[in-house]
Amino acid sequence: MNINKHYSIKKLTFMAMLLAIALIIFIIEAQIPVPIPVPGAKLGLANAITLFSLFIFHNSRFPSLSNLDVFLILICRIILGAFFTGRLITFAFSLCGGLLAFFAMVLMKQLVNKKQIWVCGAIGAVFHNIGQICAAIVITGTPAIAVYLPVLIIIGIFTGVITGLVAQLVLSRIKPI
Repeated sequence: MNINKHYSIKKLTFMAMLLAIALIIFIIEAQIPVPIPVPGAKLGLANAITLFSLFIFHNSRFPSLSNLDVFLILICRIILGAFFTGRLITFAFSLCGGLLAFFAMVLMKQLVNKKQIWVCGAIGAVFHNIGQICAAIVITGTPAIAVYLPVLIIIGIFTGVITGLVAQLVLSRIKPI
């Protein structure tokens, strides 16, 4: 495959813009203290950009993004987010959680419509938490960390619905513009 045919300047610019927005959200969110004393709990608002990117093909005004394109945006956000926030130790947790969430959301994308993106967000958040806990267990060698998983899943469902609704709202508002 010729890379020039697959990635036009318009598409690369659009992907870079989405990456920049996701990074800004990620960096701002990293500065907000979480009121819940559970390690790994946060809103995960940058995931709204991943969801938006997965479902943007419904809008012909923007370049269509493949799952691979969205995957590249996600990986770049995880790598750059770890460097920009100075939290390199969280890289493994973000990577494991992000990958598991991405694949779960890609599968869910086949089952939901434009008005159910929030479901995809909730599933992605749950799988992100599972990935984080798995990474924590492997890195620390402490299986007892899994005790946090039920609480993280409950929080993840709530925050995932929020990020899904944000992506759904943005997608619905972009069409009329």
